[in-house]
Amino acid sequence: MRIIGIDPGTGILGFGIIEADKNGKCTLIDAGIIRTPVKEAETVRLQTIFEELKDIITQSKPAEMAIEKLFFAQNITTAMSVAQARGVAIVAGAQAGLKVAEYTPLQIKQALTGYGRAEKKQMQEMVRIMLGLKKVPQPDDCADALAAAITHASVVWGKIRP
Repeated sequence: MRIIGIDPGTGILGFGIIEADKNGKCTLIDAGIIRTPVKEAETVRLQTIFEELKDIITQSKPAEMAIEKLFFAQNITTAMSVAQARGVAIVAGAQAGLKVAEYTPLQIKQALTGYGRAEKKQMQEMVRIMLGLKKVPQPDDCADALAAAITHASVVWGKIRP
């Protein structure tokens, strides 16, 4: 099953696409970021995210989407912006006919490391190991998106519960 993971953000939205088999083996297909200029109007930035994500979905043909839930933010303006980017990503997935699953950072950390309070470096290293990569995917947004996709693969194949 092909899964696209999303780490939402307005300035940088991370995506990661994996192929997951029933045995739990995950293979990296693609990963990257969608970057929008800070000085652009919010509506333009959201439209850019939508259009680019739509193209990525069309080209990579995932069956399902896993997206990180907004869990906590110190800055309310940032939280609202990230929430809007999440909504745009969810709509792009839904329009493409993808089943969309949402996971908190705690659920993702638990799925990958067995510990819901794992450090970011631990998460990135587990992504590297689980995908058999030589280096941790960069930037962090890619690794976070891949972690969401791996979490979803684990849930789908019954390895963990959300």
